[in-house]
Amino acid sequence: MIERLKHFSELVMFEHTIFSAAFSLIALVVAGFLLWMQGVGFSLSKILSIVVLSALALISARNFAMGINRLCDRDIDAQNPRTLNRPSVDGRISIISMIFFCVFNALVFVATSYFINALAFSLSIPFLLILGAYSLCKRFSVLAHFVLGVCLGLAPIAGGIAVLGEIGLWSVYLAIGVMFWVAGFDLLYSLQDIEFDRKNGLFSIPARFGEQATLWISRVSHLLAVIFWGLFLYQIESSFFGIFGLVVCCLMLCYEQYLVARDFRNIPKAFFVTNGYLGFIFLIFMILDVIVRIYYASIG
Repeated sequence: MIERLKHFSELVMFEHTIFSAAFSLIALVVAGFLLWMQGVGFSLSKILSIVVLSALALISARNFAMGINRLCDRDIDAQNPRTLNRPSVDGRISIISMIFFCVFNALVFVATSYFINALAFSLSIPFLLILGAYSLCKRFSVLAHFVLGVCLGLAPIAGGIAVLGEIGLWSVYLAIGVMFWVAGFDLLYSLQDIEFDRKNGLFSIPARFGEQATLWISRVSHLLAVIFWGLFLYQIESSFFGIFGLVVCCLMLCYEQYLVARDFRNIPKAFFVTNGYLGFIFLIFMILDVIVRIYYASIG
């Protein structure tokens, strides 16, 4: 059983949940602060309930998305030397098991959304449809990188819904920033498969426009990510800590772009290390931002 769980963890690359988890937590923290500013209090049990349900929704939604992606891409992954050893390809996980895995996680996500609130439940099926769409986009559109960004951008919107029961403009700005951030680093990651994509007729920006154009599109995407995160901070009237956190994230994105432009062999380091830390560094500064604002509001 433990070995089988390891296979499924490898299938969905469970450790990469951190990319969307950090921004979902940012949304939870900001939404909680906005309610506090309205005079709404939270009991410990209420806070724990929101956090647990949100985490379960995030994990099950991502498992569904990754499971669908691996299921649909079995034929592609079987031909790519970089993906030959995935559990979905080498026989460690059968097609039936993957289908069951996807259905199970979809049901968990819908059920969890029901217990969060009415808006979360009503959007659960549309969210799943969006998450499943990415796996098909790469077969007919170069915009698949941005569709992936939309998928991860749903996380902060969902976080805001879980607390407020509505979609605030600030969460939309945060989500659009996540979309461009994800698209930007997925473009860099896709440079590894440029020749494979061309040979097999797959649609990707690197395969269609080449390496240099991809680098510039990625840079513009990351610039737009910073701009929309700045709009998010403006919308919530952030303090110095939020702004400083954004500056740090901007420097990290510049470093990521530098690593890849210098040598494509740095792509794994830029993808996994830099992006893995970025979200949680932003989260730490946003927590500090909220703490400081609560303090000054309390003494003011």
